[in-house]
Amino acid sequence: MAKLGTTPTSAPPRHTPRLVAATVIATFFGAGFVPRAPGTAGAAAAIPLALLLDRLGTPSYFLALCAIVCLGIWAADVYDEAWGTHDAQHIVVDEAAGTLLTLALVPRTPANLLLGFLLFRLFDIWKPWPVRWADRHVGGGFGSMFDDLLAGCYAGALLLIIERTGLVALLAGYLSSRF
Repeated sequence: MAKLGTTPTSAPPRHTPRLVAATVIATFFGAGFVPRAPGTAGAAAAIPLALLLDRLGTPSYFLALCAIVCLGIWAADVYDEAWGTHDAQHIVVDEAAGTLLTLALVPRTPANLLLGFLLFRLFDIWKPWPVRWADRHVGGGFGSMFDDLLAGCYAGALLLIIERTGLVALLAGYLSSRF
């Protein structure tokens, strides 16, 4: 088995329809193939989806988030098994799910989208406890997803506090007056 967070180094596996579907999902429609900062690309790719789901309403948002988590766990398992990796860096559906979770409890305004994205990336990279523990000790597709969902919980809680205290509106007003 390859090292955690590695890219595939073995010969390409046979491209079955199952593997192709898992690759599309695991890489979040190819965002994971961005050469630099694929995790950031995966998180950013979730922003348009958050806007679309926002138009469908809160129940649809949460249903889609649950579906992405479940499909992402399956896809990460299939992708890693096929390539002989563990939590390969091309797998970014977990970053997309973490970003969607971060934004789940706030209005999807431009300021919240930007701040939520930045906060999620901060917690995903920083990995405070128990995010780091989960990243190191929970394996498989569930492990790939779990640490990012924990980071999304931290980011979402902080974003909700910032949004509810009016700091997001204050920041948005300040930025709009400057630019």
